[in-house]
Amino acid sequence: MMIPYKHEPFTDFTIEGNRKAYQEGLELVDSYLGQDYPLIIGGKRVMTDKKLASTNPSNKEEVIGNVSQSSRDLAEEAMNVAKKTFTTWRKVKPEFRADVLFKAAAIIRRRKFEFSALLTREAGKPWNEADADVAEGIDFMEYYARQMLKLKDGMPVESRPGEYNRFDYVPLGVGVVISPWNFAFAIMAGTTVAALVTGNTVLLKPASTTPVVAYKFIEVLEEAGMPSGVVNYIPGSGSEIGDYLVDHPSTRFVSFTGSREVGTRIFERAAKVHEGQIWLKRVIAEMGGKDTIVVDNEADLELAAQSIVKSAFGFSGQKCSACSRAIIHEDVYDEVVNRVEEITKSFSWGDPAERDNLAGPVIDQAAYDKIMNYIEIGKREGRLVAGGTGDDTKGYFVAPTVFADVDPNARISQEEIFGPVVALSKASSFDEAIRFANDTDYGLTGAVITKNRHHIEKAREDFHVGNLYFNRGCTGAIVGYQPFGGFNMSGTDSKAGGPDYLQLHMQGKTTSEML
Repeated sequence: MMIPYKHEPFTDFTIEGNRKAYQEGLELVDSYLGQDYPLIIGGKRVMTDKKLASTNPSNKEEVIGNVSQSSRDLAEEAMNVAKKTFTTWRKVKPEFRADVLFKAAAIIRRRKFEFSALLTREAGKPWNEADADVAEGIDFMEYYARQMLKLKDGMPVESRPGEYNRFDYVPLGVGVVISPWNFAFAIMAGTTVAALVTGNTVLLKPASTTPVVAYKFIEVLEEAGMPSGVVNYIPGSGSEIGDYLVDHPSTRFVSFTGSREVGTRIFERAAKVHEGQIWLKRVIAEMGGKDTIVVDNEADLELAAQSIVKSAFGFSGQKCSACSRAIIHEDVYDEVVNRVEEITKSFSWGDPAERDNLAGPVIDQAAYDKIMNYIEIGKREGRLVAGGTGDDTKGYFVAPTVFADVDPNARISQEEIFGPVVALSKASSFDEAIRFANDTDYGLTGAVITKNRHHIEKAREDFHVGNLYFNRGCTGAIVGYQPFGGFNMSGTDSKAGGPDYLQLHMQGKTTSEML
């Protein structure tokens, strides 16, 4: 009998045994640094001459692995394998497909410290952030497996006398999964297994900065019983194979997580019907946010300040849900700003391999340069109260940075920075704060800190985001508890880790039999 779903617990690092296990995980990862990694097409390992070095953002001279890069010819080969495999995989019982996910989750659970340590090395994630990333990946597997078992017999419909009607879900076909670097395990694994458990086959193009953890996950799926050709691992550049796969007439759907710029480009390209294409491609996209914490004048001000800092600087602000601006009622503005400054200046950041550091590097040179440029913009648009410095000598480190007295229409209040920078603005009323919070192209997450029940209910109706939190930070959605996904330019309104997410990878089929 299958036990009810509960989310994977986070590791308690105050326990000495867990600290030791994480250190052992780091040592294990260090033992295989610098290896070469092939493509995986139809279960075959394909080593290419063209490779990309995945490096440690905390120490850019340290190579995590040299990863083979797919050419268009190899991408086409992978597509043909996925098409052929789909003819058999779509008929495999959902129970078997779910069992692959259950088994994979069990394997990851046993290797949790290794995968977390790999995220520390390859993605620059601090211990707690890496642990939560791996836990979320486990949750996706456990939750989606159970959801598939609920959907395997379709949905009930009515039948009249003398007829028998059924409504079943059938898979779409070959999906292209383009996964991000910021949740290099959780989102990569979640988008991949959602596609395969629903009976589709997958071409996985992982982020170029974090491809090794994706390779290790494919090995886990193989160990868990996934047949060859169901998921094909084909890292490569967007210009070389990304557009090619999105445009391909055999691509049935694209699952993308990343920037607005790339997401809208994919959406536009996928809308074009190419020669030989007999369907309209489906796009599942999550494209970021400009997320706001609203602080009311009837709020726990310590909670507000702590929530702003933790939501803004966890994983150096490199979350689509990160708090990048806070709108604070004028009655409590100065007190909250002063406390945010104090907490930020005591916030521990640096090498994420050191357990006490709560923030590490940003992902690469391009991200570092972009964030430092926005900090210079911020110095013109607001009052710098903390941070504002960076150091890319060894790794890509940016100090947690706070700007106060920022106009809500300023660039640092409107544009996604994707780094450890938060803008603080003043509002004259709660209504004005909600209006400022909604005045953005995005609509992913938000939070309201207040003790006023009327204001909570008003925000529930009027604060237009996909994930709204009261009296807590705006990050940290849990699979199956807080389905995640936003509105407007934050994506296609999908809800990862929610009860209707798998249906995005399937289509309904009605059969009617006369008795």
